[in-house]
Amino acid sequence: MTDESDAIAEPDYLTGQLLIAMPAMADPRFARTVIYVCAHSEQGAMGLVVNKPMPQISFTELLEQLEIDAGDEAPDDQVVHFGGPVESGRGFVLHSADFRREGTMVVDEKVALTATIDILRAIAAGEGPSEHFLALGYAGWGAGQLDSEIQANGWLNAPADSAILFDPDLSTKWERAIAKLGVSPAMLSGEAGHA
Repeated sequence: MTDESDAIAEPDYLTGQLLIAMPAMADPRFARTVIYVCAHSEQGAMGLVVNKPMPQISFTELLEQLEIDAGDEAPDDQVVHFGGPVESGRGFVLHSADFRREGTMVVDEKVALTATIDILRAIAAGEGPSEHFLALGYAGWGAGQLDSEIQANGWLNAPADSAILFDPDLSTKWERAIAKLGVSPAMLSGEAGHA
């Protein structure tokens, strides 16, 4: 005999999914953003904005500030992303799961997150993950907050893919993420319950 509580499915959390800001997003920090959800549970959610650059600093300048040798293998065109408004001085590297070190959080079979300085050293030496991006700060939600924002028509969600996560063309990621759902941005309404 089985316990009926074992048959109750876990809620559908959004870890490993994209959040796409609706056109009527009221918070200007998140207007036209695409966020990769790194963790989502009943305690809250954490994600990284994948389509907003942080123009104040380059990857090479960041390495210099951290006293990491930007050798010949360091990518000189690496963009530093605005990951979100929480802890904006803290760095996170979202990357392909082919790189794992102590402190790496594996999100799914293809994507991982590392927030240690070791990954920056590896990238500068040309020994880092095959795909990656660096973000300063993150987007965070308390218990139930993200669910409420989705119900209030603030966000859409879609499956993530490497092209949207790691493609350096930031200017079209929002439109491409919406297109994954088979809709046009012009078809989206700002009213809850309407597409």
